[in-house]
Formats: sequence, C-alpha cells, structure tokens
Amino acid sequence: MACFERASPALKEILLRLYRDERAIDADHHLHEFGSVEYYIQSLVSDPDHTYLSISTPILSQAFLVSTRLSPYTIQKVKAISAEVVEIIDPPKEGYQLTIRLNFARMPHGKESIKIIRDIAAVQGVILSSQLEEMLMNVNSQDVAQGMYKPIKLVYHPREPFYVIKQPQKITAVFPMRFKEKTDVIIATAFFQELMDVANTKACAKAPHCIWSPIPPPELRGEAIEDLSTNGGFVSFDITSRHIEGKRLDKTVWNLLNFYAFVKNHVKSTRGFIQRRMRTCLKSLVEVLQKTGPQDEQQIQEVKGYKRMKKLVKFTKFKIIRYRSDFTSKLKRIRSRLKIHGFNRFRRKWLTFPIFSSKTKYRKLEKDISLQHN
Repeated sequence: MACFERASPALKEILLRLYRDERAIDADHHLHEFGSVEYYIQSLVSDPDHTYLSISTPILSQAFLVSTRLSPYTIQKVKAISAEVVEIIDPPKEGYQLTIRLNFARMPHGKESIKIIRDIAAVQGVILSSQLEEMLMNVNSQDVAQGMYKPIKLVYHPREPFYVIKQPQKITAVFPMRFKEKTDVIIATAFFQELMDVANTKACAKAPHCIWSPIPPPELRGEAIEDLSTNGGFVSFDITSRHIEGKRLDKTVWNLLNFYAFVKNHVKSTRGFIQRRMRTCLKSLVEVLQKTGPQDEQQIQEVKGYKRMKKLVKFTKFKIIRYRSDFTSKLKRIRSRLKIHGFNRFRRKWLTFPIFSSKTKYRKLEKDISLQHN
C-alpha cells in the first residue's frame, strides 16, 4: 500500500546508519511494511564498500506483466536514482523482484548523500509509480479505437483495488470506497460531496473532473460483484492528457496511488476533531458545575442526592449524554398523574361541585287528548 511519504522511514534509518558507520560490520535486516512489502538489507565485513538491498513488492496488475520480473521501464526508473551509487544485480536474490548493490564509497558528501539515501529508501514507491505509468502509456490503442474500454483492475492492497479505464479523450480512475464504521461512512460521504462540488468550480477548472455516485459507474459493468459491493459509493476522476504530460505524470500517478490513504487520513482527522470539540464542551460544562458558590454548595449538601451529584461531575461526556437520554425516555414513559400526598383530601373538600336544590316545585302537565279533539 502506498503512503504519503515515498521514502520508507525504517529503511532510510538503516541505510543512514550503515553509511555513517566508520567500521565495517555484518548486517542482516528484514523489514516488512503494509503486510506485502519486504526489504532485505545485507552488509558484509569482507565487502565493506557495498551494501545489498533486495525488495519484494506486489504487482499492481498481472494482466500487463509477463513474469514476476520488473519491466525494463521500471529498471530504468530505478537506475535514474543515482547511476554511480546504485547498481542493479541480475538475476535478483531468490524470492525478491529487485536486488541492487549500493556503493557507499562513491557517495557524495554533505546534503547530497542524504538526498540520495532518501531516494533509495523510496525505491518501492518508484516501482509502484512506474508500473502505473507504464500501464497508462501502453494500453492497447486498438481496443480504444474500437470503443472497447476494458477496465484495468489495479491491486496494491488486497482490500483496496481501483480501476483505470483508458478512453480516447481521457483516462477514468474509479475508486470503490469501503469503511468499517457507520460514522466513517457519514464523514466520507460528506467529504466526497464537498470534493465533487469544489472540483467542478471555476477555481479548480484545471483539476481532474470528480464524480461521486452511490452506484457503480457504467464502465464497471461486468466486473465481479464482490469488487462492486461498497458502503461508501464510487469516486471517479477524469484525467486528461494535460494531467499526464511531462513532470505531471509522476505527480498524478502518485496522487492516484495515495487516494485511499488520503481519504482514511481525512476521516480519522475529522473524527478526532469532533471528539476534541466534544471534550472541550464537556470540560466547560464541568467547570461551570464546579464553580458553584459556598452558599449554593451548602444548599446542595442538604439535598439527599448530593453525593450522587458530585459523582455526576466526574462522569465522562458519553455517560452524561447517556444518563440524560435515559432520564428523558423515562419521563416520556410516564402516563399517570403525579401523586401528591394529601391532595385527594384537599380535592374532596374544596374541588367538589355543589349540589343545588330549588324550593320551587314543578308538576309535569299532561296533555288532555280529549281537548285536542274538541
């Protein structure tokens, strides 16, 4: 999996230590990163001027690579790091895709040496970027001319594949988004909608056109259902020729490889920001409760539930919110009237309706049927 910093921090530290060490030592280091990238660093006392670095990294797509060996284009990109210091060993060490020999005796002094070691530590990023660059440049043009836009599935992490579709006027990169937590889905969805709105404004007219959709785009028709099952929708970027010309190609490719990492970092930062704001509000609420005057505190002590109130101040914000929710739900469940001691006797004495009796008596008159006939 790609990361924001191209250079591996652990590999950079080991190479700097070996370069700065004045005496030759036997070194044998195995490093694993992201679960699928492996480095093997070897230094021998019998060969003090050289250090061997072997790298094993996942292949983005097996469809465009005949074997597990790296392509000539990738080899040239690795050699371009430093022709005097870096030498590629062919064949590579067994179990690895690339083995290079570092000649520290030819390393320049000063800040230039630090820069070269940092570039060597970023060799895994160079391999990934060169593979994607080669795919974008060497897609079958005949299929494109015939209108056959077959998606290219790229996998640099088993759970984070994305697709590249080469079309006559543009290149579309589609990212299926998946999240474990429901809160992450809400934060990411809001971010995608905002990103789509901002990317389509006049200020970002030169940026790739961005589209977010909860359903798969038409270009992914026919792909495996497990690859299209997402809870965060699909994010698509339309990359034109100006985005992959010259030096922009490397930057565009690196941004594509790091899009998943960027989204995860944004979701994590937003969730942390919300939690900090909630803690700040809780802290201010607790300070208000703790700054009660001495008279108010004496009155609170006379109340039966004083100790319970003191414990409430020490509660976390989550417990206070849950307590308020439970208390509100209990109030809503109350259906009977409140019982007041002695209220029934007061109601019988003062709230009863009086019975009125009239001294005038009336007698019901019955109609005489015989009179009606007359």
